[in-house]
Amino acid sequence: MKDQIGNVILDYTYYGGQDQYSDGDIEDDLLHLIQEEPDVEKILAKDDRWPVLYHFSPVRQNILEWYPFKKGAEILEIGSGCGAITGVLCKNAEHVTSVDLSKRRSLINANRNKEYDNLTIMVGNFNDIVLEEKYDYITLIGVLEYAAYYTDAKQPFESFLKRISSYLKEDGKLLIAIENKFGLKYWAGTREDHTGKFFDGLEGYIDTESSVRTFSKEGLKTIIANAGYRNAEFYYPFPDYKFPVQIFSDEYLPKEDDLNIGLDTFDNTRMMLFNENRVYASLLKENKFDFFANSFFVEVAK
Repeated sequence: MKDQIGNVILDYTYYGGQDQYSDGDIEDDLLHLIQEEPDVEKILAKDDRWPVLYHFSPVRQNILEWYPFKKGAEILEIGSGCGAITGVLCKNAEHVTSVDLSKRRSLINANRNKEYDNLTIMVGNFNDIVLEEKYDYITLIGVLEYAAYYTDAKQPFESFLKRISSYLKEDGKLLIAIENKFGLKYWAGTREDHTGKFFDGLEGYIDTESSVRTFSKEGLKTIIANAGYRNAEFYYPFPDYKFPVQIFSDEYLPKEDDLNIGLDTFDNTRMMLFNENRVYASLLKENKFDFFANSFFVEVAK
């Protein structure tokens, strides 16, 4: 079964009839808001709720706005959600195939990006979907950490990445954005982004029933290598990949003044155990920024 919203095709062939991931009833509000007002800037000017900011802020696009996609690219977006970065992909691609577990989120995405005639949204579990083509780029923006939820395997993260590899062209790139479990903000008193617990990732998720997992730089490199990829180039979105203001690399690491910005959280309460900017300054002098960066953006070659 297929549907169309504006120019966007919605494909329900692999949809099981029930959303497998949801933020709850707030998603009904998001859908209503974007149906009534297509300009997200106007929505944000009137509604200051955290989920509205998180899903609709144009700053979310900064994670890929800078990336040099080649002309005529075919892009597969896995875990497209409410379309936070779908639009920037459509602007840079010949065609975008977006996949998401949630019908409701896909409806939000379709309404938000309905002007694009190069977008198809497939609703369902990526592991169940059969795709006919290979892609120049595949994106996992805030998705890999959830792989154990929807991948039934002893090593779900490696298995998930191996399956993705089968859909990449030989010269294709996998683009991953994910939190660093050893990010400085967690040491300083910010709750773990997914479980809401203090120090959860730092302590190895010992006291949580959740199967979500984030990784250190070395841990992520190991998973990528075990999945059969040959190269991973790391970048460091700051303050994190969700709302990046700057993106650094191993070739251009930050200087002390680059990190002198507010580091408040909007979604939850936190502790302030030390001055993060001062600690970052010390870490830069010791060449330890990459270990404590809050997030990673990784360009992976097959």
